[in-house]
This record gives sequence, C-alpha cells and structure tokens, in this order.
Amino acid sequence: MRVRRLTGSLTCLVVLSLTAAGCGLSGGGSDGGDATAGGCKVDQQNVGSGKLSGDVKGNITFQTTNLKKDFGTFFNGVIKSFEKAHPGAKVKWIDDPGDTATFTSRNVADAQACTLPDVINVDSNTAQTLTKAGYLLNLGVKDPDAGKPFVKAFWDSSSMKDPSGKSIHTVFPWYTGGTVLTYNTEMLKKSGIDPAKPPKTIFGLFADYEKIAKTAKGKYYATMANPVWRIPADWDQMNIKILSADGKSATFANDPRTAQWVAWMAKLYKEGAMPKDSLSSSNDPSTPYSQGQVAYGSTNPSFVRFVKQNSPSVYAKTGVGQQPFDALGHTTGAPQYIAAAATSKNAPTALAFAKFLTNAENQTAWCKDPNVVIFPTTSASLDDPFFQNATGSDPFSEARKLVAEQLKTATAYQTNLSPAVQNAIVSQVQLAMQGKKSPEQAVKDAQAKANELLKRSS
Repeated sequence: MRVRRLTGSLTCLVVLSLTAAGCGLSGGGSDGGDATAGGCKVDQQNVGSGKLSGDVKGNITFQTTNLKKDFGTFFNGVIKSFEKAHPGAKVKWIDDPGDTATFTSRNVADAQACTLPDVINVDSNTAQTLTKAGYLLNLGVKDPDAGKPFVKAFWDSSSMKDPSGKSIHTVFPWYTGGTVLTYNTEMLKKSGIDPAKPPKTIFGLFADYEKIAKTAKGKYYATMANPVWRIPADWDQMNIKILSADGKSATFANDPRTAQWVAWMAKLYKEGAMPKDSLSSSNDPSTPYSQGQVAYGSTNPSFVRFVKQNSPSVYAKTGVGQQPFDALGHTTGAPQYIAAAATSKNAPTALAFAKFLTNAENQTAWCKDPNVVIFPTTSASLDDPFFQNATGSDPFSEARKLVAEQLKTATAYQTNLSPAVQNAIVSQVQLAMQGKKSPEQAVKDAQAKANELLKRSS
C-alpha cells in the first residue's frame, strides 16, 4: 500500500512512442482480417461496437501494485471464490513491486509487446496512457451497465480520453483513500498553530509552514521541498485550470495564483521551511516525518498506519486534519482503478473478474481491513454502517471519519500530466525556488515548455 499522494507516472517518451507505433483501436478490414487494439491482433468482439459476450473460461492474469505482502490472504480468497463460481476459469495473480518512477513505462512496454495483464490495477495517469493508445476495453460499449454499482460522482469523473480524444470509460473505480493533513501536534503548538483548526486554503497552509520555519530554526522543517509532490495536486485543489479542455495545451500560467503559489514556495525554501537538500530529492515526507524531521507527513490517510508501525513515539503526537478544500470546494478521491485489457485472449473472463473484484461485497470486505484507511466506490458499500459511523479518537479513527465525510462530495477528477510535462514544470519551479528566476518568468517558461511537449505528443 503506497503511502504518498501520487501526481504523475508516465513519460512523454512513452506517449510519443505509442503515437509513432500507430496505436489505437480499429476493427478488422473489409477482408475480414483480424481486429487490432493498440497494434495487437485481438478478437473482433474486443473492439468496435457491440457488447462483449462469451463464456467465462480460460486463463487470465491479474496484476496489482504492491498488495500481496499485506493483503495476500484476502485477494487469494477473492480469486478462489471467482474460480469456484466459474470452474472453467483460472486467475494467475502478479504483484507489481510498485516502483512509481517506472510504473507506467513498464506497463506500456507490456502493452506494446501485446502481453499486458488481462486485469490490471492502475492509477489515473497509467489508465489515461493505455486508454489513449487503445489498450483497454471500452466499458461503455462492451458493458453498458458497468457504471451502475458505483457512486455516480466517481463513475462520471473516471472517464479517460480515447485515441480520438473522446471521453470514454475504460476503468472501474476501485478504492479511494481521500486526502488528509497529517502533522506533529507538538511541533505545531510550538509555532503557535492550533492543530484543531487546520487551514482552509493552500496559501493558509503555506503560512503555517512559515511559522514552523521561524520557530524550528533548522532543527526540523515543515515539509519537503521538491514540488513534484504538489504539482498538479495543489493546483487542482485551488481549481487552477492546468490544461485546456481537450488536454492539448497548458493554461496554468493564465491564472495569477499560479505565480503566487511559486512565490510562496520560493519564500518558504529561502526561509528554511524545507530542507535545502530536498529540492530535487525523490523522497516524500513519509520517512522524514516518522523520524521527527518534518512537521507535516503524507496526505494519504493510510500513512498513519506506516507511522504507527514504524515510529510509535511520533504516532502518539500525530494529528489528522482536513486537507484544504480551497477553491475547488471539495476533495478529489483519486481512486485506484481496475481495467480489463482489450488485448486479452479471454476478454469475457477478464471483464467478469474485473467486475467481481470491484463489486460491493468484495469492496466492502477489503475496505474493512483494520490496517488501512481506504473506502469503497460502490453505493451499496458506502451505505454500510462501518463507513457511515466511524468512531474513535486515535489518528487512525480520525482519518477514517474525515474521509467518510469527504466522500459525500468527492470526485475522482485529477489532472493527468505525463512525467515529461510534469518535470518540465517542476524544473522551472525549482529554478524560482533557488532564486534563479522570478516566479512570473518561471511560470511563463514552464507553460511554454509544457506546450512544446504536449504539441509533440498530440
């Protein structure tokens, strides 16, 4: 279970290579030849019009991300139940190690080799990349009723762009963790910050970071410096329009708040709110927080389990509060997804297992695991009293209660930036933080570089 808020995991090189390969969905030609999905030969019914039909039988592979160690018993049970219900089907479980830096590129490589797992656990960015290249089943066509079990807001906001730029559904929203503030209450109190009154805006949070810097004087810090963890998450929460509606051009520089955000980051870095050596570090706040080096931890609710297991003394001082809703007015659930591959040789079985895994019964059972703070995405699951009546006052319970409240208004909306585009933006922000560019110039240059990359990948 990952403990950090992820903001990007694909590369422009990947997108460009997919485009160059002529990827996309197409039916067979007039001569009745094979159909293709992303350049791979597939069964005709996997693509094009018409519902997917066929017997649920044959072998499929199911890939998750870093779940087997903690949840092996649960998922093996789900697989056995599915195989019992469908005696002719066999599911092989693969657990990806969860290296986020190369996650999408590894899966794209599998897709291009026509070996993408039949059922796969993906994040938003990976799902978008595979959808754009035509590698995932179009659920709206192949199973028109696929969205009925899910909370409408999650289903509606979980669409992806197909090769033509049209929004389609290729993924089932699986589980969501919400977004919370985690912080060392002792450090906050020393700086005159009331842990019971978390700020309501990103800039309000930055003002608290500044208070930490002035009090700590380098003995500890507010947070980590690398803006890669905050872009596009902060901007989304501020409701800054990062990309145009068609996703083909960057628009964030048009909003004056973007330069204000960069100015804040530069000021905080200069004043010592962040470790100087963390500007380009790949480390998120998880470990430094557990070691008492920073006041604010990961925004992933399940992070509190990590702290409890690895640093009981810090856990005893840990508080959990609402991440600023800011101008967006609600939080984004940013769920994990389950997709069925359009390249599957047993697509009816892959689709059936994806639906089985994400049904209300299985979502409810997993999300009740005492070691995680995750929530289901089906309406029936969320009606369960376990999620509606969370109790307790420990950090774990507080995280559960906050996320339960968030889900009443949350959406799955999240701006998808390729790592190439994200890194182009981040590098310019880093220059501003080092005082090598003004915030305004950095934002202007970031948008120009982003547009150059977006143009090449469109």
